[in-house]
Amino acid sequence: MHIARNIRLLSWFNFWTDFRPYAPIAIIYFAQVSGSYALGMSVYSIVMLAQAIFEVPTGILSDRVGRKMTIVYGAVAAVIGMAFYAIGGTYLALVIGGILEGLARSFYSGNNEALLFDTVTEMGERTNYHEYLGKTSSMCQFALAISALLGGFIAAVSFRIVMWVSVIPMVLALFVSFRLIEPQIHSAKSGNVFSHLAEAIRHFMRNPRLRLLSITSILSFAIGEASWLFRSVFIEMLWPVWAIGLAQMIGNITAAISFYFAGPLIRRFGEFKLLVGGKIFGEAVNLIGLLLSSVVSPALMSSGSIFFGVNTVARGNLVQQEFSDEQRATMGSLNSFAGSLVFAAFSLLLGAVADHFGVTIALIGAALLMFIPIMMYAYVLRPRKAKAKVSVEPSLGD
Repeated sequence: MHIARNIRLLSWFNFWTDFRPYAPIAIIYFAQVSGSYALGMSVYSIVMLAQAIFEVPTGILSDRVGRKMTIVYGAVAAVIGMAFYAIGGTYLALVIGGILEGLARSFYSGNNEALLFDTVTEMGERTNYHEYLGKTSSMCQFALAISALLGGFIAAVSFRIVMWVSVIPMVLALFVSFRLIEPQIHSAKSGNVFSHLAEAIRHFMRNPRLRLLSITSILSFAIGEASWLFRSVFIEMLWPVWAIGLAQMIGNITAAISFYFAGPLIRRFGEFKLLVGGKIFGEAVNLIGLLLSSVVSPALMSSGSIFFGVNTVARGNLVQQEFSDEQRATMGSLNSFAGSLVFAAFSLLLGAVADHFGVTIALIGAALLMFIPIMMYAYVLRPRKAKAKVSVEPSLGD
């Protein structure tokens, strides 16, 4: 079996993993079951806390037992976790589902990108890694777009049906994971697990540029992801339930296009212009939509996703080039660890602010905070923006 088959399989795995009809109404469903926005957002916090707890051991597992089996373990956890969300009815069921989803994410974190990196290296295409990453990642956004539209229409009938329908693509992703091929270029590591982890930590401590990029990436992820997940509550105030998925579909399609063309765009313009300029544009559009609070706001805010894919690949391109080949998955997990913790705290804060001051005020505050990591990106990239156009050994580090 040829290793290149992994490219197609990873694309389909990404598609089914992110085919989530429940995504547009998830926070609304969680808030209904739990009784408040703060508790509803706490489900996302639990997901990220669980991911943070399992992040390092699963990253080490990937380096030691192989990329394929790590993905299989994650797919199993995802199926069971989605089933608990669908069972619902009580906050406890949501908590269990959140823990299992966090476990699944920790299996995928760092590992899936490492599998792709090992695959293209074995194919002799290492210099084109960022193009493969952009194209395989675009499948996630296409899946989210299609499933968001489907989920919105089903949600108009029943939220519970949407949750059970969402179990099906998780099962299909599990089937795809069994067909992946373990790259020969990667072998299980031996030795003491703690010394393995300590080696990765020392690399972070010795590299100030990596530390600053990581902190910036963590803040950007925590604020941006929490705001995106909570945005459905704002959209519900302006559009009917069936149309919530339409707003998310617009954002996901533009993000998918951005992922697909990320490689050529990075080579043409470089990380600085795309990452900083794209983020300024996206947050400006988002803020304008929130301030208008009109029927056009959801569509306007979704259009800001046009730079999301390029920004994600550019950020990963900068962070992952600092990693050693032997520790790629483990260091990716360490970088994600802090992001999970910060997201967990910020999502709770966002929900609490919405409960006390209103949904719009909470989202406007988050949009203003996003300019902090944008300024940090501008600072850390400026000294090297005139240098080489793009790294030839990139990967996502968070």
